Amino acid sequence: MFQDKINDIGFCFDNTYTGLPEALMSGVLPQPVKSPEVLLVNRSFAKSLDLNFSKVEDSLLAQIFSGNSLCKNSKTISQAYAGHQFGFFTNLGDGRAVLLGEHKTKKQKRFDIQLKGSGKTPYSRQGDGRAALGPVLREYLVSEAMFGLGIPTTRALAVVKTGEDVMRENPLPGAILTRVASSHIRIGTFQFAAAKKDYKTLEALMKYTIKRHFAELIDSKNPALDLLKSVTKKQTNLVINWMRVGFVHGVMNTDNVAVSGETIDYGPCAFLDSYSREAVFSSIDYAGRYSFGNQPIITHWNLLRFAETLLPLIDKNQKTAIEMVTDVFSDFDSMFKKKWFSMMFKKVGLSGVGDDDVLVKRLLAWMEKGGADYTNTFCDISTKKDFYEKQYLQEDFVGWIKDWKIRLGELKKEGFDSFTLMQKNNPVIIPRNQMVESVLYEAVTNNNINPFIDFVNVLKQPYDVRWLDSKYQTVPKGSGLGYKTFCGT
Repeated sequence: MFQDKINDIGFCFDNTYTGLPEALMSGVLPQPVKSPEVLLVNRSFAKSLDLNFSKVEDSLLAQIFSGNSLCKNSKTISQAYAGHQFGFFTNLGDGRAVLLGEHKTKKQKRFDIQLKGSGKTPYSRQGDGRAALGPVLREYLVSEAMFGLGIPTTRALAVVKTGEDVMRENPLPGAILTRVASSHIRIGTFQFAAAKKDYKTLEALMKYTIKRHFAELIDSKNPALDLLKSVTKKQTNLVINWMRVGFVHGVMNTDNVAVSGETIDYGPCAFLDSYSREAVFSSIDYAGRYSFGNQPIITHWNLLRFAETLLPLIDKNQKTAIEMVTDVFSDFDSMFKKKWFSMMFKKVGLSGVGDDDVLVKRLLAWMEKGGADYTNTFCDISTKKDFYEKQYLQEDFVGWIKDWKIRLGELKKEGFDSFTLMQKNNPVIIPRNQMVESVLYEAVTNNNINPFIDFVNVLKQPYDVRWLDSKYQTVPKGSGLGYKTFCGT
């Protein structure tokens, strides 16, 4: 009877990843928790996955999303991978996550279903394998916000409170996140196999990745090289999308780079208030390696590490392989810059002709000089005809807005719809850091999840002009570069 109810939900698990060499994973069961309690279920997302929770009690969902009960055909594993963490290479793995399997929708789309915070694994090292409620809720909120912003991302399906404390600096309430991804294959997964010089495993991983994510490359004459090109394109587009909305990932280690092109791992992430290329929000990023403005550089660096793993598969002659990879990245900086400008032209309603790039540079220079709010500045020029606020009376901005309006007038005569373009690319609201902290505090400390739920619902429609001048758009007092986030482990 119990299993029948689980089956009614509609999980359709497959386990193709387990067909890869054993070195890439370890079989492991989630560690049971005593008193699981459902806190959040993402029902609209569940519906898109062809899952139906309407006939299932929360008590049963708590058993499933805590890992206490497993669904039919679930074959639980933790994945092995390596990574460059702040530039230093190390072997890693899912230290607190268990993959339940690959859920297939009715349209045969495949999604990893993973429990994060489900207990120790062979890769936990000295960790307890658990997660605290605060970081779990942060990932739920920010990943859903990213989805609303139209940025490729892993998503959250559920949050379960374990009823048990986890020990960090102080005891904290424990929780488990159900994370959904196109897959959890990372650059670090390839690094793991390459570091062991296990070329059979490396080749099997490459073929699997192509079959799962890049089926158009199956008949490629050089699949490894074309895989590199495809992943490079996806990562470039992803990071430019981050920069469009002022997102700072905070920990762009190679183990946090999904080859699918989805944003993964929301630890010390944050969004810009005041515009600054040097903005860093991670409490452990002392040198600013993963600052807002460094994200293109780190993207390039990470992709080069990926290229290194593929060299033996690109060509048996290492020198030839290196030459081919060098050719792929010969114009990376100019390519990234071109795509970045294309994104920025949309944010300011320009076509990219003539001196449009100069207008972009002038605006950003003014913003950085005066610490103007990143989101609201672009939102204001997308929706306002007049600029009366004190910051907009500065000489640099007055000169810019005059030249910008002249340019918009020229484009309007050509039938170019600048304001529609801007409003599609400039959100009205983002997960303001102080607002995030506020709703997390209410949920964790005061056991009040309602402000959190309200905020998540608002973030589902971040481009909606109804949020103009709302509390969600207002820059909180004390906002700025002093804000710090933590990885939560």
